[in-house]
Amino acid sequence: MGSAEIALEQAKAAGFTEGLILASDGFLPFGDTVALAGRYGVTAIVQPGGSIRDEESIAKANELGITMLFTGVRHFKH
Repeated sequence: MGSAEIALEQAKAAGFTEGLILASDGFLPFGDTVALAGRYGVTAIVQPGGSIRDEESIAKANELGITMLFTGVRHFKH
């Protein structure tokens, strides 16, 4: 959640506060990041998916009316 919060704070500081799209190169396994995104006005989230807890993120996005798109591709490797 830390990286998302930093990105959202930077967007807010730059004056971007409406119609935001949050994209992640790694999956979002917990609903707390989705909830945080909702507080910042994010309307859509793009992520690769693949977490065993994807359903938690999906449920939170549905609750908040945030569109969530799964790419099925991770964009980084460890």
